[in-house]
Amino acid sequence: MGGVLSSKQSGGIGVEMALAKAKDIVSSERVVVFSKTFCGYCTRVKQLLNELGAQYKVIELDVESDGDAIQSALLEWTKQRTVPNVFISGKHIGGCDAVTAAHSAGKLVPLLTEARALAS
Repeated sequence: MGGVLSSKQSGGIGVEMALAKAKDIVSSERVVVFSKTFCGYCTRVKQLLNELGAQYKVIELDVESDGDAIQSALLEWTKQRTVPNVFISGKHIGGCDAVTAAHSAGKLVPLLTEARALAS
């Protein structure tokens, strides 16, 4: 039964490696949602993207073996501690509030269209 400390001591990756991994994922995917399976705000964002027909990559941080390190790396990179942490075309969009606000303002669909993330 490993706690947070023991998982980091027994093979967990460092923040530098996690940051490189996160940046690699973000640069290779049109839309990325860093999420947690139990997070209602994450579910809301994924449902919205599904309703819009968007293609996106989900990284469930509570399932990934290096999820804690990736979340720490995202905090360092984006200054956002919480999930969901959404990127479109490599650009940090933000969390649930930012994504839903962009949608309400009519800006989300154009971002997804420009990223070629919407099924035609």
